[in-house]
This record gives sequence, C-alpha cells and structure tokens, in this order.
Amino acid sequence: MFSFKNVLYFQAGVGVLANMSLLCFYIFIIVGHRPKPTDLISCQLSFIHIMVLLTGGDLLLTDIFESLNINNDFKCKATFYISRVMRGLSICTTCLLSVFQAVTISPSTSCLARFKQKLRKYLIYVFLCIWSFSLSYSSSRIFYVRGFTNVSETNQMQVTKSCLLFRMSSIIRVFIFTVTTSRDVCLVGVMLTTSTYMVIILFRHQRQCKHLHSISHPRASPEKRATQTILLLVVFFVVMFWVDFIISTTSVLLWMYDPVSLMVQKFLTYVYPTISPLVQISSDNRIIIMVKNMHSKHHQIFF
Repeated sequence: MFSFKNVLYFQAGVGVLANMSLLCFYIFIIVGHRPKPTDLISCQLSFIHIMVLLTGGDLLLTDIFESLNINNDFKCKATFYISRVMRGLSICTTCLLSVFQAVTISPSTSCLARFKQKLRKYLIYVFLCIWSFSLSYSSSRIFYVRGFTNVSETNQMQVTKSCLLFRMSSIIRVFIFTVTTSRDVCLVGVMLTTSTYMVIILFRHQRQCKHLHSISHPRASPEKRATQTILLLVVFFVVMFWVDFIISTTSVLLWMYDPVSLMVQKFLTYVYPTISPLVQISSDNRIIIMVKNMHSKHHQIFF
C-alpha cells in the first residue's frame, strides 16, 4: 500500500508539473500573442487537470488539509465537491475541444463551416454555461458526504481513507444516476462522432495530397498535427472514462467499494490528466520552438 501511494504521488507530481508548464505557456500565448480558439479551451483543460490531480485519489489536497488541522467533515465535503465539479468539467471541456477542432478543419463546403465564426464568438458563453452547470449540479452531492467515523452503519460506504458516502433515497439516487449517465453518454457520443468525422477529413486530405504531389508521405500541416493530437486525447479519455465509470457504477449499485477496485480507480483518476499534457507538449511546435529559443538564449548568456 505504501509503495502504491508513492506511485500515485509520483504520477500526480509529474501531472501537476506538466499541466503547470502547459498552463503557463497558454497564458503567455493568450496574453502576448494571437491565440487560437483551441488555446483557450486547452488552457482551461490544463487548469482542470491540475485540480483533478490535487483532489482526486485522496492524496495531495487531503494532506494539505490535514497539515492545516481543518475539520475532517469540511475536508471531505470540499475535496468531494471539487473532484465532482472537475470531473464534469473535464468531460465537457474535452468534448468541446473535440467539437471545436472538428468544426475548424471542416471544409468550406461542409455544413459545419458556417459555425466556425459563431463558435469563436460564443466561446466565452459556452464556458460560463459549462461551469454554471457543473458547479450547481454537483452541489447537492455534498450533503451525502461525511468525515470518517468508527461507527459502523449499513447506510454508509467508505469511498476514501477518511470519507464516507451515505445512502441516498431511491428517488434521488435514480435521478442523479440518470442525469449523470445521460450527460456522460451524450458527451462521449459527441466525442466519438466528431472523432470519426475528423478521421474521415484527415483521410480525404491525405489522399488529395498524395494525388496532387505524388508523394507517399506528405508533410503534416499544423492543423493536421493538432487534429491528430486531439484524436489521441479523445480516444484515451474515452477508454479511461468508461473504465472509471464501470467501477464507480458497480460500486454504488452494489454499495461496496472493493479495495483493489478503489486502488485501480485512484490510478485511473491520474492517468489522463498526467498523459494528456505530455502529449500536447510533445506535439505542439510552438512549445518546442519556445523551449529551443530559451535554451539558445541561455546558452549564449552562459558562454
């Protein structure tokens, strides 16, 4: 258990550093340059991933609360609420990123082309809607979270080492399950649909390039590289999401959290927020160029 917690700490540390670097880069681009619309979405996604890593897995933020001698009940409610909000924001923002990229690369003859300017114009309003829904929807869940007690009751389930989840009434439980499942299934469906559409667009574009230039490996454009990166992130997110969803749903329906399942879920909580910024950093030429320029200037000053 101790070694596994060290693995989680290492995984979270790498994820936080990568997302912080990516967040600083996007802030620099947004403030000092002309950002792409996807930069605004990716900037928000980096912030969300940092919060997921701090609240998920009952690790970093929990240890901070313990060092400040904060009440255990408040600590559980705060971490549970933030983690639920960030989970909803993560899937919504990833879906928005996938939709935006699909609209961006759509040809002028496509029916999606007319939405390019509208999406850019109303992007801030979309952010406000996503945040408002996530903050309000998750607020009702905190009433069913309590700090851990030694009293053994049949209507409570231990979800972390220090937090308990109390059984809801059947009506509330069915309502929350239905709304959450409907939201997640719809968003994942949209992501898969837009991903399929982007694959078709890339395939057609590659065939046209081969035909026009008579080469077998045409050079990838920035739009193509960005699309491939987002496709990779979406596919990885969907796989991790459904594994986490199956574990969570099974545990709630059976009203029992198996220790092994809980460890797997904690690990999965950190996988996507840790891998996604590394993929984005390695595939964005602007970051690579910036790092090379900084290294070159540092080398010139040093010597």
